[in-house]
Amino acid sequence: MRLTGGASQATEKCLAARRMGWSDCEMPKRGRQNPGNSLLGCRNGSSAVEFALVAPLFLALTFSVIEAGYFFFVESAVDAANAKAARLIRTGQVQSKSISRDAFFDEVCKVVKLFGDCNERMTVDVARFSTFAQLAADAASPVCRDADPDDVNAIPYQTGGARDIVRVRICYLQKSFNPGIGLNLEKAGDGSVKMFSTSIFRNEPYEDQ
Repeated sequence: MRLTGGASQATEKCLAARRMGWSDCEMPKRGRQNPGNSLLGCRNGSSAVEFALVAPLFLALTFSVIEAGYFFFVESAVDAANAKAARLIRTGQVQSKSISRDAFFDEVCKVVKLFGDCNERMTVDVARFSTFAQLAADAASPVCRDADPDDVNAIPYQTGGARDIVRVRICYLQKSFNPGIGLNLEKAGDGSVKMFSTSIFRNEPYEDQ
């Protein structure tokens, strides 16, 4: 703190007296600030405190947006896998080439294998129906990988023939780090979100071509 006015003059006189050998001169003491005012006026470290308060919320929001985008990206890939499976059956490629269940599963898996092991996450249900009324009467849910192994092995693979009604359903298990994503969706026992994709169509008359 800088001394002004009378205090400055007293200081100069005291210094002069000391130079002349007088030792009983006391330097005027500088005024002291109120500690409370000093604490309130100090802003050292305020940026660090503000960052510590805002950073967790900002990072949580950022990673939530990234994971939500990734979630929808995986979902679109599951739809693409279903579309590929439906196209192979509808056009008669599976029937004409006598593609087995395992070979068909591997062909569909190529679309989503980037996201994990298909044998642990994906099931493909292919069922044939005589009429649409019979299809509408089948309200059973798709079987996913978290089901009993016997139920998984019993998943139908009925590609049908020309002009037959066929339904293709895919169930894919996707794990999410954010519990808020897929909150209203069905989940497996380990917390994985169940992604479903369904296609219903009538096979083309490929035998006439």
